[in-house]
Amino acid sequence: MAITLFPFYWMLRTALSDGSVLATQPSSLLPVEPTTGAFERVFGLATTEEAQAQGGSGAAISFWRYLLNSVLVATVITAGQVVFGAMAAYAFARMRWPGRDAVFFLFLTALMVPPIFTQLPNFLLMRDLGLLNTYPAIILPFFFMTPFAIFFLRQFFLGISSEVEEAARLDGSGHVGTFVRIIVPMSWGPITTLALLQYVLAWNEYFWPLLVGSAQDVRVLTVALGIFRSQTPQGTPDWAGLMAATLVAALPVLLLFAVTSRKIVNSIGFSGIK
Repeated sequence: MAITLFPFYWMLRTALSDGSVLATQPSSLLPVEPTTGAFERVFGLATTEEAQAQGGSGAAISFWRYLLNSVLVATVITAGQVVFGAMAAYAFARMRWPGRDAVFFLFLTALMVPPIFTQLPNFLLMRDLGLLNTYPAIILPFFFMTPFAIFFLRQFFLGISSEVEEAARLDGSGHVGTFVRIIVPMSWGPITTLALLQYVLAWNEYFWPLLVGSAQDVRVLTVALGIFRSQTPQGTPDWAGLMAATLVAALPVLLLFAVTSRKIVNSIGFSGIK
């Protein structure tokens, strides 16, 4: 536990240090000349002169704007992944149709394709559609479904008793009604777990948003932090400010994981994923 939490403590220690003297005591376990100046710079409460006096670069970061962009992008991606992934998983697990197993095998093979191989074709597609530097360009390649989402939910759907589905069918319910009124309520735990996992993945995505959404209006927080680090008029990155921004950006996801970690572990174990 201590080994796991130590990097976060080091981030906090750096964020609470005075950046102008941080390099004088690099191995100190306590903040060097403690100050909240780094957090003030992140939230836009410090002037350029105050930031530079505390060792900051003087570069600005529209933290709340980028945070809003990250929340919007991650939420929409997660919603699409859960909705379309659940429908596809139901089709593979509970419906019988020609070639079902072969198509599912093709979906599984997609797990072995490195994501970097699809970046260029997707970029060219977004460019040809005129969507560069827009929210749809960032969201669309992740929106509909992923092989992991389908596999994860299919494993759980296969474990649901067929008698329940047969009873719904005797009551006149079709596939849509059975899926909405029977399968989804019974699978709320795994669906919630998938939503949390996909939200964290979408929140931490860096390369694709950098490639197609570097404009300030749609820039997400991960990209903004990388740009903030590169803006070093004084020749040295503002490590205190960068750690403060990273800590604040990671805090919502860390709290979400801490609250739901038990449900995530239980659902993954129940699904049969090794």
